[in-house]
Amino acid sequence: MHPSRKITYIILIALTLALSGCQSTYYKTMEGFGYHKRDILVSDVEKARESQEEASEQFKSALEKFSALTGFHGGDLQEVYENLNDEFEHSEAAAKEVTKRINNVEEVGNDLFSEWNDELSKYTSTKLKNDSRIKLSKTKSKFKRLLSTMRKAERKIDPVLNAFRDQVLYLKHNLNAQAIASLQSEISTLETDIGRLIADMQKSINEADAFLKELKKNS
Repeated sequence: MHPSRKITYIILIALTLALSGCQSTYYKTMEGFGYHKRDILVSDVEKARESQEEASEQFKSALEKFSALTGFHGGDLQEVYENLNDEFEHSEAAAKEVTKRINNVEEVGNDLFSEWNDELSKYTSTKLKNDSRIKLSKTKSKFKRLLSTMRKAERKIDPVLNAFRDQVLYLKHNLNAQAIASLQSEISTLETDIGRLIADMQKSINEADAFLKELKKNS
């Protein structure tokens, strides 16, 4: 089978099993293709990192659109509303993707460490067993730090989305210049909240980079 077709085939199988909720079968199938939990975790962390980068860019884009309200001096109010609503919907979709990816990381990580811990009892060499136990402890500790950083950034998302939603809903039913003016006072607060969100996401991205480097080094 051509390599590209093989990868596509694996992805299709993985998606089918993931959607069916059969995690153990999913792992066994992936192992059959040479992809173990460690490999899956690396892939999931990379995807979570990427989703946070994309979400950061989306929230920056949305903020630019909302900030443009401060320079509004007339124009098509319906168009203003539609543009802001589009940005909100894109931001909401990006947020859901971030949460999904973090959930995947947490699930696979916990499964990997559970398996790793169970397999310690199978060693006959005390030296190798102790070495593996130490690596497990260190990797698990770094994973917990990574997950904590990811969740911290994730918790900053909802307040920003709620603020976006409030402004979009207000504009939807108040398409007039007075409504635009009343929302302008909220922009500075939104800028602060998004700045904190993006800063926390960058910390999470940096933590993901460090974790991936460590995991790949010990593989």
